[in-house]
Amino acid sequence: MTASVQTASRLIPVPAQVLFDLVADPSQHPAFDGSGTVKSSPAPSGKVGMGDTFGMSMHMYIPYKMVNRVVEYEEGRRFAWTPGLDGPSFIGRHIGPVIWRYEFEEVEGGTLVTETWDPTRSKQRRIYAIAGMERQVTPNMERTLERLERLALGA
Repeated sequence: MTASVQTASRLIPVPAQVLFDLVADPSQHPAFDGSGTVKSSPAPSGKVGMGDTFGMSMHMYIPYKMVNRVVEYEEGRRFAWTPGLDGPSFIGRHIGPVIWRYEFEEVEGGTLVTETWDPTRSKQRRIYAIAGMERQVTPNMERTLERLERLALGA
């Protein structure tokens, strides 16, 4: 048993660029995170681009810090990063990357936003499966997209 790719989608009545700008700005992540684990970002307001890194202060049972690297970037259409623990690099080598990806497709009525959690390159896929990550990730992504919509609409 190993963890597999999980996705969630939502039609949001907002232009794709508005949503992309929110997701590509790490300072906004605590406002729309649906998992409750993203607590703050030391990054100043503003978008990051391909190859950039940004930090996050997290909390899941214990506080920890992440350093994320942007690995996919298509203005207004796609934004993805791989998280890594802020600490000794040997930890990241043993865990391997997970990809968090947002895709934005303009459709009638707004933008179809798809969030993806892709653990296929991670060395911890079995642990994620045993820990029940798949059962947690999709509902968290659905809440994230709901919160992203409220943030974009100014609610």
